[in-house]
Amino acid sequence: MHFENLPPILGEALTERGYEAPTPVQAAVIAPDAKGRDLIVSAQTGSGKTVAFGLALADELLSEIRGTPLVEKPLALVIAPTRELALQVSRELAWLYAKAGLRIATCVGGMDPSKERRALRTGPAIVVGTPGRLRDHLERGALDLSGLVGVVLDEADEMLDMGFREDLEEILDATPDARRTLLFSATMPPAIVRLAERYQSNALRLSLAGQDRGHGDIAYQAISVAPSEIENAVVNLLRFHEAETAICFCATRDSVRRLHATLQNRGFGVVALSGEHSQSERNQALQALRDRRARVCVATDVAARGIDLPTLSLVIHVEIPRDAETLQHRSGRTGRAGKKGTAAIIVPYNRRKRVESMLRGAKIAADWLDPPTPEAIAQKDRTRLMEALTEPREFDEDDRLIAADLLARMPPEDIAAALVSTHRAKLPAPEELLANTPEARDRAKAERHRPGFEDVVWFKIGVGRRQNAEPRWILPLICRRGHITRNEIGAIRIGQHESWFQVPRAMAAKVADALLRTASDDDEQDAIRIEESPDGPRIEARENRKAGGPDARAKPFRKAGPGGGKPRAPFKRDEADGPRPGGGKPFKGKPKPGGKPFKGKPKPGFKGKGKPARPPKG
Repeated sequence: MHFENLPPILGEALTERGYEAPTPVQAAVIAPDAKGRDLIVSAQTGSGKTVAFGLALADELLSEIRGTPLVEKPLALVIAPTRELALQVSRELAWLYAKAGLRIATCVGGMDPSKERRALRTGPAIVVGTPGRLRDHLERGALDLSGLVGVVLDEADEMLDMGFREDLEEILDATPDARRTLLFSATMPPAIVRLAERYQSNALRLSLAGQDRGHGDIAYQAISVAPSEIENAVVNLLRFHEAETAICFCATRDSVRRLHATLQNRGFGVVALSGEHSQSERNQALQALRDRRARVCVATDVAARGIDLPTLSLVIHVEIPRDAETLQHRSGRTGRAGKKGTAAIIVPYNRRKRVESMLRGAKIAADWLDPPTPEAIAQKDRTRLMEALTEPREFDEDDRLIAADLLARMPPEDIAAALVSTHRAKLPAPEELLANTPEARDRAKAERHRPGFEDVVWFKIGVGRRQNAEPRWILPLICRRGHITRNEIGAIRIGQHESWFQVPRAMAAKVADALLRTASDDDEQDAIRIEESPDGPRIEARENRKAGGPDARAKPFRKAGPGGGKPRAPFKRDEADGPRPGGGKPFKGKPKPGGKPFKGKPKPGFKGKGKPARPPKG
């Protein structure tokens, strides 16, 4: 199918843009059986969905324009989850309807709302925006939706995931019943189906995602690394592929900030995108990528929605996606419009099973590979350098004069070597990574232990998360009670009702003696029982699970000192439990700096002041 069935002005715009024929999703929405109907379209990102819904509404939009492209009320509304995606949609529709003279208004967060209200008063036929800003204009009376002939929800699943359900419902409730409603999304979870049932009538379902949920033009790679080697693996992947544009996905703003600084220090041209950046900073970052002043973008999932960079050929999942949909949306930034792309997932050894399960659920076949080695990167560099230097090109006279002068001064081999050296000096150095073998993994695990802690003894403390235990106040307590320094304490593990810490075996007897001597009922912290635990936290975790799961009640413990004492009931918390019997205030649990760790009421057997603790449940 070509463009015979489209209005001539749209066919001309597509031809000038380089389209030879509609993409599958575009052909589906303009097919005879889809004319005038509500649509639910499930298609991959990068498949031409934006142009598709522009074509789907063409008949309704152009028939409403009689002699002038200006309209009293908007005819079409497009809702997108993020600013970047809304701006991209606005740009696509602008060139598609440029010959028709239709005005397009964009309403997104981060922009001047007064300018947007002025734009809405100029008679735009199409309004594109994010749910929050559109709802704001609607409630202020600046946006009149009573004349709509069509509504498009782009990336509808993402809008629901981001909590825009109420905004969408208020906007859709303000539209005419006779409008067409088009839902476009890469995935169709049950929430989208329920939304369609409420706001659509006799909708036609078009599924063009194919049998595999993975994108056909994307090669998926799972890169298995040691947990401590993730950033080095990212460096080597970027160096190995040397993509024109690459994007690295992180889960949080802090992770984006940290990786951005790391890559910048390594010499990469890199920009960052996250929720902490203003719209102006985002625009500058994207422009730097388009101008090729930067080649790498480090971003969070939400910030990268709607990014459309034609040269983006590499996506690196630095932190594992939370689910298959996130994996698909991230990876869909590349492999667009028929171009090939690569999506690499960095998989720490201890997360492999989770990633394998995710890939199976997404029906994605990924190649499990080791991270690129410096030798492989060097070989790639050599190939790229030879291709770059030997490709045909034209030289001006000044270049040839300088070349002749160099040949008169130096042998040709030295000139070529200097050229290679100059080229290599611009490239970030690759990283040496641990070999991906069972021995290397065991060695990596062993190297994570601090020197001097190869042989340790575990000690148990009678407080845990239920008592708001945390290392920042447990550590000073251990040092004071055990007469040791923080450098002589190894790992600390916080459990539900108990915690554990390590000390070198050579010091265990000394620490145990000091803990016994410093135990006292005169102070709440000194009354906390601390004793040697031969099996450490693992045996306790198994016992808790057998007793009813991780929240199973811990065993009562006795006060420190010879002869022990009466069993104490475990601590209970918190404000959710309400006031304690006897009128006491709810347990707060936060320690004062340098003071007592918690404000729990004394328990049976405690000789200090106060009322007994509430008896344990059950």
